[in-house]
Amino acid sequence: MPPSVPSLPRRVARTLRTSLFAQVSCALVLGIVVGKLWPDTATALQPLGDGFTRLIKTVISPLVFCVVVVGIAKAGDLKAFGRIGVKALIWFEVASTAALVIGLVAANVVGPGRGMNVDPSSLDAAAVDETTGGGHLPTTTEFVLNALPQSFLGAFAENELLQVLILACLVGAALLHLGHTKVPKVLPAIEQAQEVIFAVVGFIMRLAPIAVFGAMAHLVGNYGLGVMRTYAKLIVLCYVAAALFVALLAVALKLVTGLSLWKFLRYIREEMLLALGTASTESVMPRVMQKLRRAGARDDAVGLVLPTGYSFNLDGASLYLSIGTLFIAQAVGVDLSLGQQVTVVLVLMLTSKGMAGIPGSAFLALSATASSLGVIPAGAVALLLGVDRIMDSMRVVTNLLGNCVAVFAVSRWEGALDTARAKRVLGGEDTSPPEDGAKGLGGETGAEAPVPDIPAQKAKELKELKEPAPEAG
Repeated sequence: MPPSVPSLPRRVARTLRTSLFAQVSCALVLGIVVGKLWPDTATALQPLGDGFTRLIKTVISPLVFCVVVVGIAKAGDLKAFGRIGVKALIWFEVASTAALVIGLVAANVVGPGRGMNVDPSSLDAAAVDETTGGGHLPTTTEFVLNALPQSFLGAFAENELLQVLILACLVGAALLHLGHTKVPKVLPAIEQAQEVIFAVVGFIMRLAPIAVFGAMAHLVGNYGLGVMRTYAKLIVLCYVAAALFVALLAVALKLVTGLSLWKFLRYIREEMLLALGTASTESVMPRVMQKLRRAGARDDAVGLVLPTGYSFNLDGASLYLSIGTLFIAQAVGVDLSLGQQVTVVLVLMLTSKGMAGIPGSAFLALSATASSLGVIPAGAVALLLGVDRIMDSMRVVTNLLGNCVAVFAVSRWEGALDTARAKRVLGGEDTSPPEDGAKGLGGETGAEAPVPDIPAQKAKELKELKEPAPEAG
């Protein structure tokens, strides 16, 4: 007899029980419905999303530390790690500058703020100060100094990723210098800690649907859907420009690595939907790191490029800032010349770096840009207060994809990408985790290159010396 086919309700129930993507999708829709129908109740659900983000943030710093230390120690070449860092910074600067230029061109062609004729005196500049908490963007000197840790534990306690990266580089370099013979138990202990952290991430991810429901209900309940009609032209322009930039990322990824961005999107669809629901790329960083490693990117490349990109490669934020600057200028009737628009690009190239983790950083960057031009009233930035939260989805998707493409591109550039494995994994043909010590070390050929265990080698040699040699024929 042919096997019985489960009924539709059973198939749906099984999908909801086993698929994180299905669970998050349902939570997203349910959050929108609750936010629309019961806005007062929905605004009280924000702690659900905030609590999930806090839990994820507790494991990000130790996870980044473990992945980077293990990556450096197993790669066995500190110079290669330095090359990865330099190449990543080059890629970040080119990508974010391209995003800024695309945003400016799109805003000039469409003119989302033309015809609004807003009176700057009618805008409440104090609302911007309230949103930013009276903060300011760090200067270049402050940014460099803040990247240097004041204490080992302080970097982890304050969740400063750049400081954690520097500590991880130092520890990884020390392990290479001392060798496996002097500290044979340190690296295995860090590897075991890494596995424990990934297990904790798995437990936290089970709460993802609840977090998405709370975050989306709060968003719709607090801001409503009417704001989308008011700023429809600006919203559509930002999302279309982001789609164009993502298409360019797809072309770049194909040319550099031969991989398909669309297959990669399907591969990380659960993480992407979760990032959209919580409006945070940090909430999915641990899972994305794990999936990039599984897809053939070497540990040291993943551990360095992805966390660094959270501070230096904010492509979605760059798009939004360039479009937003021209929008507020057009809205108050200021016509920016070509020279002033070039100044916008140069200023945003600096102010867009290190924005992560600063409350209201987009408004701080916009205010700094407006001040540098001297022709846009400071209060005009308040025009974007009502729509800024709606742009989070665009920024999150573009930032996350930009950083993931950077990992693949820099890994391929450095020969730290197992392309054959990446194609199998993205094509759904290989779902097994990479073997320890061979996470993409084979480069283009995909050949495994396990790191030798020196104590194990010596034990083997002693055993061979004690055993009698086999008799001849």
